Amino acid sequence: MNFRMEGVIVPIVTPFDAAGELNVVAVKQLVDYLIERGVHGLFPAGTTGEGALLTLDERQRLGEAVVNAAAGRVPVIIHAGATTTRATQALVHHAQAIGAQAVAVIPPFFYRHRDEALLTHYVTVAKSAPDFPIYLYNFPAVSNNAFTFDLVMAIRAQAPNVIGMKDSSGSLDLLTRLRAATNGQFNTANGGDGHILMAQTMGFDACVSGHANVAPELFVALYKTAHAGAIAEARALQQTVNQMRQLLGDGGDLSLFKAMVTRRGIPVGEVRAPLVPALATTVAERWEALKALAVGID
Repeated sequence: MNFRMEGVIVPIVTPFDAAGELNVVAVKQLVDYLIERGVHGLFPAGTTGEGALLTLDERQRLGEAVVNAAAGRVPVIIHAGATTTRATQALVHHAQAIGAQAVAVIPPFFYRHRDEALLTHYVTVAKSAPDFPIYLYNFPAVSNNAFTFDLVMAIRAQAPNVIGMKDSSGSLDLLTRLRAATNGQFNTANGGDGHILMAQTMGFDACVSGHANVAPELFVALYKTAHAGAIAEARALQQTVNQMRQLLGDGGDLSLFKAMVTRRGIPVGEVRAPLVPALATTVAERWEALKALAVGID
């Protein structure tokens, strides 16, 4: 398969209207805003997008809205992980049918599964869409299941359309080992914004950045400078990213992401209960502090 994730991939926040329903109009505004600022791909219905709080129907409608809004300008990689193999297959097949370029699949969450069960799950899903690119999504803090090197290699051996991994574990070790073992053929995407520069120096292909919803300009600049080998400049940009991470809770409070995106003119609404919206005073303080960082917003 020729597809590869490269560059800055944004796990987009999911826009809701005042009634808490999916806001398709704002999806188009968000997609345009991100693409106009140079991002390289979009990743709907992930952790940053409150994917676990969306119904199956909402996830499918969101995927359709993002694919339609992107209109081929950048690739769309839809998160298709679910708690059952059957639901995962349904999301994968839908993503393929609507014209997404790929999917990413987190392990079935809540229950802890043995490696044998995860192997069967991924091979079953992959073989049900054998000509469609699939990424593993490693985020054990939310899935309760972690990939090992041996498990990934076993999945890859039986399902050649599993072409890479988005790793949000907080470690670069597994991706580094997989990249070396496959001579760089395994498509590697780092999911931690504190490791973008480090990942680029290791030769990773992409970064999947939640903070890029708020300041895509900063993350595109960091990726480009790091990719070009301008390490001193990239180091300064990474430090700005780290300061931004501290201001916005490093993704631990999605309401801050959504509040800042709204401040940038995209009405993405509030987070969905039981998540709690940020206080207006907190939003105002963080917004002013963010502008002071000179991350490209005003």
